[in-house]
Amino acid sequence: MKEEEIKRKRTESRLVELIPEALSGMNDNRINGLSVTEVVCSRGRYDAKVYLDKSYLNEKEQGEALKQLRAVSGYLSTYVRESEGWFKSPKFTFDFDDQLERVASIEALFKEIGKRKSKDADES
Repeated sequence: MKEEEIKRKRTESRLVELIPEALSGMNDNRINGLSVTEVVCSRGRYDAKVYLDKSYLNEKEQGEALKQLRAVSGYLSTYVRESEGWFKSPKFTFDFDDQLERVASIEALFKEIGKRKSKDADES
């Protein structure tokens, strides 16, 4: 792993800790309980895509949360910059993580394949 990749990964892991910390201090119930599942920074660390857990939010609440997160992204940047002593902070974009849903569907497919194979083995 190159030095630049190490720095990017270190920044990503630090942002996974700092963003929920900043959100928890806010008085908005729509966003202060959100948990960050992953942060992916661009190569130059100018942009960061923040993935959030959506397991307890419906579609309408997700839209409201994203709208509010866009509104407070400046505050989040300032919080991150000041708490880490960085000269600049990445520009944040937010999205809900659907990786858990994809994993569940893949597992269901594997179970179905396993059932079919055992059924075919029983018939032989």
